[in-house]
Amino acid sequence: MKLRRIVDEDVERLFLMRSDPSLMTFIKRPLAKTTDDALALIRKIDGALEAGSGITWAIALATDDVLIGTIGFWRIEVENFRAEIGYLLDKTQQGKGLMSEAIQAVVKYGFEEINLHSIEGRVDPKNAASLRILEINGFEREGLLKENYFFEGKFEDSVIFSRFNTSHKLPQV
Repeated sequence: MKLRRIVDEDVERLFLMRSDPSLMTFIKRPLAKTTDDALALIRKIDGALEAGSGITWAIALATDDVLIGTIGFWRIEVENFRAEIGYLLDKTQQGKGLMSEAIQAVVKYGFEEINLHSIEGRVDPKNAASLRILEINGFEREGLLKENYFFEGKFEDSVIFSRFNTSHKLPQV
């Protein structure tokens, strides 16, 4: 597994994943209807990177450069030394340990390169696979936020997980 920047050439693969209702079941975002929707997402990812408010990578197999998933910090709160992790993996690649490997790499980057104190994950309580993958990777369940998210005409709950950087160093003032 390797992480790399998402580029325009990934638009078809990104569209296939973001338009798949079964893959997007627990991701509370509208399904991509066209490749233009996927291209708009790539532009949004680029904009967040330029603004310093987020960073998202393509997940690819070590043997090629084909996008098989995405992972990153959807929201970085620089002032709080905190970020929210989010991820998506093609159905054909699930259950192989690739997401754990990607999570570990992104957590390490967050703690060592951008000096985060904590990383949170917000998960639909019905998403057993995502609940399990965060626990396996050292995230602690902090609680349940009831009806904290409004999507497609209804309020949804979120389970909050966090992982803390035990060696976090505050900048000197």
